[in-house]
Amino acid sequence: MVRKYRKEYLREQEYLIVNNLSDLLNYTYGLCEDGDYDNALEYFDAILRRDPENIQILIDKGITLEYLDRFDESLECYNSALRLDPTNANALINKGAVLHKMNRYHDAIVYYDQALKSDKELVNALTYKGLALGELGELEKALQCFDNAISVDPMYELAIQSRKTALKLLHAQTK
Repeated sequence: MVRKYRKEYLREQEYLIVNNLSDLLNYTYGLCEDGDYDNALEYFDAILRRDPENIQILIDKGITLEYLDRFDESLECYNSALRLDPTNANALINKGAVLHKMNRYHDAIVYYDQALKSDKELVNALTYKGLALGELGELEKALQCFDNAISVDPMYELAIQSRKTALKLLHAQTK
């Protein structure tokens, strides 16, 4: 019991130290960089109490929840962000990524496509869509996505490596 009160007291003191939003954000991101995601979530919640419509914080909280494999809660954060801005590419891509991790590849592709409607050159959306298509066995379409991503950013390593893997799989299928 003493430990619980000590922890709460320390949190109170930390909160007093970081008394403005900018400091609070920096402190929260520091917790994330240190891998202290559980504590970071508490600070994201404190920030959202001050600024409940902060789309970037909703997205960052969703990413943090994703690191903890709390996918349903992560989706809630992305849904909240998308209610505020239905075309927010970061929220769309991150929601797609969570759905992908949940093996919901068709659903993930829907969100990657929505992000690509606003910008056809979103390298991560193109690559993630290619990965989802690959999971569905649609290797030709996956290759097209990887090629499109590489044409935008020839140094995007995930697209380059994914393209190589898709080519190997296609080659193995044609033997």
